[in-house]
Amino acid sequence: MLTVLRQSWALLLGVMLLMIGNGVQGTLLGIRGALEGFSTQQMSYVMSAYFLGFLFGSRLTPGMLRRVGHVRVFAALGSLISAVLVLYPVWPDWMAWAVMRVVIGFSFSGVYITSESWLNNASTNETRGQALSLYMIMQMIGIIASQALLNAGDPSGFILFVIPSILVSVAFTPILLTVSPAPSFEETKPLALRQLFRISPLGCVGMFLLGGVFSAQFGMSAVWGSSVGLSVREVSMFVASIYVGGLVLQYPIGYLSDRLDRRRLVVILSAVGAVAMVAAMVVPDRFWFLLVVGALMGGISNPLYSLLLAHTNDFLEKSDMAAASAGLLFINGLGAIFGPLITGWMMETIGASGYFLFIGVLFAALALYALYRMGRRVSLSDTRRRRFRAVAPTASPVAVEATMEARENRATTTAETPPAAQARAGDSRAG
Repeated sequence: MLTVLRQSWALLLGVMLLMIGNGVQGTLLGIRGALEGFSTQQMSYVMSAYFLGFLFGSRLTPGMLRRVGHVRVFAALGSLISAVLVLYPVWPDWMAWAVMRVVIGFSFSGVYITSESWLNNASTNETRGQALSLYMIMQMIGIIASQALLNAGDPSGFILFVIPSILVSVAFTPILLTVSPAPSFEETKPLALRQLFRISPLGCVGMFLLGGVFSAQFGMSAVWGSSVGLSVREVSMFVASIYVGGLVLQYPIGYLSDRLDRRRLVVILSAVGAVAMVAAMVVPDRFWFLLVVGALMGGISNPLYSLLLAHTNDFLEKSDMAAASAGLLFINGLGAIFGPLITGWMMETIGASGYFLFIGVLFAALALYALYRMGRRVSLSDTRRRRFRAVAPTASPVAVEATMEARENRATTTAETPPAAQARAGDSRAG
């Protein structure tokens, strides 16, 4: 671990500062939008635009990297992010914000792909797993810290927009001045979605539903908090609780994932999530209970993301994992675009409780579909299941592919795992 820190401290520090900047602007816009008089539906368009840009970025960045190289892409996208962050308060129009969110989503997606390529290239087979774990932890720490930063100024002023802009600009300094050479980049083409669905229907449907859950949580949580009258401090604590829950519960659930039928675990977690959302709608207002609900939302949705990736890989050859992960992330991105839009519509239609109702419906749908799939395909034996590896929803295809590779390399050094294709061939009810 110390070796990884010594080799990649500049990149990890830069990533943490980037996540602080991204976390501040995401929550701050939800608060500032209410102050500007934007409707919930208008803010849903603004929040959805980020995920649209992020999806475009994941598709277009590889070509940019091949044409002009990592350093230029990194610097150009970083400049765009800094510029957009200070433009928000200058141009307080929801349609302008939506366009800016597309730009900033595109830029952050490109920055993640570039930095994760650098980290993957700087790691060896022995240290890659530790490096990626540190990377995910630094991402979560950055987002959690960003919520505390919201209390450093007045959301109706300029300072809270200037601070993340400065942090993003500073974040690129240690990375661009590091002596580590820029890596070569090889794009992995995803599997055809129809083929991917045949391999793992639960993985595809689950990833689409989770995309809606994530974007509703991380895009609309501040909008919801402002609509029900929470203070800036309370909104920041609620959003932070989502990320804290995701960080704390990822590994205990991962431990269970390697020992239980993963579909059963998906059913249990999704059902608990649905019940928690119902409780949030009916329990009288208690802020401490709201923090518990937030921690449960993040603590369930983040591990479910990794769980569905691991479940899909159980039915893949090692050589197909990278292509499958790229396809799953694309499906997740499609779901994320619609999450804020539907959440905003429900909040406008039935009130603030529509926020929890939408997330609860998605959790319930995932639980029911996983239960249905359990009756369509026999479970794999323990020896045929691949190892769980924690993956953050903010990770790009580069980090996901590298994480899967690191996990498989580690697994093959401890035991010989029969090919997953043999499991598919022996499963007469697969499909």
